[in-house]
Amino acid sequence: MPFNALQGLYKILHITLIKATCLLYNISMKKKLMMKAALLFFCQVFIVAVAFTQQRSSQPENAKIKITGIIVDKTTQSIIAGAHIQIVPDQADDEKGKEPAFSADAITKLDGSFELKEVPYAASYKLIVTTVGYKSLQQQVQVKKAGTEGVSRSTEDIGKIQLEPDVKDLASVTVTTTAKPTMQFGIDRKIFNVEKNITAQGGTAVDVMKNIPSLTVDVNGNVEMRNASPQIFVDGRPTILTLDQIPADDIERVELLTNPSSKYDASSAGGIINVVLKKNKRVGFNGLASVGAGAPGVLNGNLSLNVRQKKFNFFGSENYNRSGGSTTEKTYRQNKSGGAITDYFNQVSGNERKRRFNSVRFGADYYIDDKNTLSFTQGFTNGRFNNNELQNQDYLDASAVLNHTGKRNSLGDNEFNRKSSTLTYDKVFERPDKKLTADISYNSGTRKSASLITSKLYNLDGSSYQPDNVVRNAGSGSDNQFTAQLDYSNPINENKKIEFGMRTYVSNTSTNFGTYSVNGGSETKLPLSNNYKYRETVNAGYFNYANKYKSFKYQLGLRMELSKLSGDMLDSNFHFGYQYPDKLKNIFSAMFPSFFLTKQLNENEDLQFNYSRRIRRPRFWEVNPFVDINDPLNISQGNPALTPEYVNSFEFNYFNRFKNGSFLGVVYFRNNGGDITDYSDTISNHLYQQLANAGVSPNAILNTYINAGYTNRYGAEFTLQKKFFKDLEFTYNINLQYRNTSAKVNDLNLSNSGFNYDTKLIAGYKITAPSSKLWNNLNFQLVTEYESPRVIPQGRNKSQFVSDFALRKEFMKSKAAALSVSVNDIFNTRRYGSIYDTERFYQDSYSRWSVRTFRVTFSYKFGDADFDLFKKRRGNEDNEG
Repeated sequence: MPFNALQGLYKILHITLIKATCLLYNISMKKKLMMKAALLFFCQVFIVAVAFTQQRSSQPENAKIKITGIIVDKTTQSIIAGAHIQIVPDQADDEKGKEPAFSADAITKLDGSFELKEVPYAASYKLIVTTVGYKSLQQQVQVKKAGTEGVSRSTEDIGKIQLEPDVKDLASVTVTTTAKPTMQFGIDRKIFNVEKNITAQGGTAVDVMKNIPSLTVDVNGNVEMRNASPQIFVDGRPTILTLDQIPADDIERVELLTNPSSKYDASSAGGIINVVLKKNKRVGFNGLASVGAGAPGVLNGNLSLNVRQKKFNFFGSENYNRSGGSTTEKTYRQNKSGGAITDYFNQVSGNERKRRFNSVRFGADYYIDDKNTLSFTQGFTNGRFNNNELQNQDYLDASAVLNHTGKRNSLGDNEFNRKSSTLTYDKVFERPDKKLTADISYNSGTRKSASLITSKLYNLDGSSYQPDNVVRNAGSGSDNQFTAQLDYSNPINENKKIEFGMRTYVSNTSTNFGTYSVNGGSETKLPLSNNYKYRETVNAGYFNYANKYKSFKYQLGLRMELSKLSGDMLDSNFHFGYQYPDKLKNIFSAMFPSFFLTKQLNENEDLQFNYSRRIRRPRFWEVNPFVDINDPLNISQGNPALTPEYVNSFEFNYFNRFKNGSFLGVVYFRNNGGDITDYSDTISNHLYQQLANAGVSPNAILNTYINAGYTNRYGAEFTLQKKFFKDLEFTYNINLQYRNTSAKVNDLNLSNSGFNYDTKLIAGYKITAPSSKLWNNLNFQLVTEYESPRVIPQGRNKSQFVSDFALRKEFMKSKAAALSVSVNDIFNTRRYGSIYDTERFYQDSYSRWSVRTFRVTFSYKFGDADFDLFKKRRGNEDNEG
């Protein structure tokens, strides 16, 4: 497609977005928050327009080749990941004094391989290889081109390139890292480099997710991608860790897959977020230590060490994180009957929270030879969370006259312990892109919880409205997950490739939860007590076939998954669960196809269409009929009758790499049949009688889950990364979505539809002033995000505007030390609000999980490339001789 045509299309889109923004602005003149959002939206779309028009038209296509190879250590023959590869025409072929006509570069993968695609043909090239701890290498590469120039394409495999270790002092070791952009795009994923996210340093993975384009995080730390819940992986595998249990300082990068292929777990209906943890492979000994403190109650520390010697690479890290704070929640409710208001209820809660956890992770890589690697990783995580919540309640009659009041105090204590073990075998064959990977992972853990809830109601004169109610909860449980996976990839020729693999996943959970009514010195066990266990099993296999037809590349895939969830409530002898497919005639419910079609317009622009079918299985708490009374005005209960929802997802992508930046535009459609949807209603008289001794209000709201008829999402998402001048970098994202839900419960129609959008801007600036010790190497980062109101089946979620800011100063020789100062939630506006408007009640509420925090973090990098773990032993042997 000609560049002028694309530019014209973009101008039309730009004008449309500006008109939409003006409309939103006019609607929201009376709302300060919406005004800020509209102005921010306008300015950021303007940035997109300016940056996009700066790109250059592509050059006419000539003959192209692909150059591949593998980088290894000359002494140990072990693979070298993360090396920078650059290729330019050999100087002999260029006119003297002129810059090279082109240049291409790549980074070696974990198996040491690299690919330089779409390289313009030349008789000879100069290959330049640089990486930490090794001497740079320049090598001449000569190519014999097949066919007629301008028509054919070929592949040149230059084989193994050996690098010599470079013995350097501490200072030089700490600065030879290669700077990476904040955001990198691939056709099937976006990669976010956490190292540049200075606002999250010293925090958790939740803080990291808040600052990633395409993601939104609610007040409870739950992450959504395009308004759907993604599956969380750690290093490509399932985990029992929650995001707030993963230290931000342990994360190297985060990968977002919005529409995964058949290679990935079919239960990723909302996409996949893959958290990749750090694992250093630099030669010698190196490490990073950091310590931080702040308010309220913030304290963190981290130590990471790595030793690489000959065929071994040892790594380990330990992290401690603590935070506190007081949060506020408010609820305003009208209860109705036959359309008329029967009474009012208001609630204001204050909660003092304290959260602490620490983690230890260590492991080793054994490079058997240049093609075989064995790796083992072990992790331990434990934590303790405390809360002290006080609620003030007002009960008013139909005339809004105060009738009586209430107070409720809840003291809670939760503990957890987690263990994770992973064993991985990687084999690279004669070609670096032909490989076999096998891994086994086992996650296990235990948890405990305890709470004491005291509820008191008062008449207006201060006398007791009814007897006080005291409930004690005590719970314990265990979890374990086992995953075994085998993946094989074989490029048959330059264009044709096959992939296949198998996976087994088994998860076991048991919980024993007791609820007791306390009366003086005696306790009575309530029916709310729950003793259950469940087992989930998924066996899967997949096959992908990729090839090329003329100028199109395509990939066809099919995944099959047999799944079963079996749960038992041991005290009541009640069984719940599902099995899919349950009959042979329903075998299609176990099939998950995918299709990717890519058209490369030129070496900088790609178009892609993709489709996948996924599944969203009910989670165990969604099918478990246990009643949770932690909040007696908003109780929750699972629905054993839930069935899985099936998702058909379509995407059309346009990707453009231009000077100092890149742009990704996506138009998507997602159909969720049988969408698992939250549903809220007033508590029934029957359930209220069962909970009479648990301090539950007769006008409490019961939150549960249903299968909607369907939910359709129509959307467009645009992400721009652009570097202005020398040191100013912007990453901008906007997601526009129209949502339509069709759902009924008995005669109650829950259908709803509406438009929403969320937009995020990440701006980074680095001062480079060698003449000034104070200002040189000073980094600034601002992250600002706005979420518009969003429809839900019975109402809408409120808008939200949040900003984070941080600065980082690097100093000492070779930037070995750094001092960071960050403010999360500058304006103290990170809160989640919702409005429910039903036939039986109207409720307006908001809640918070975290509060504005200030954090100061100091970090120091150290190392010795000449470190030899076995030097002392060899020295002793020499002395003995």
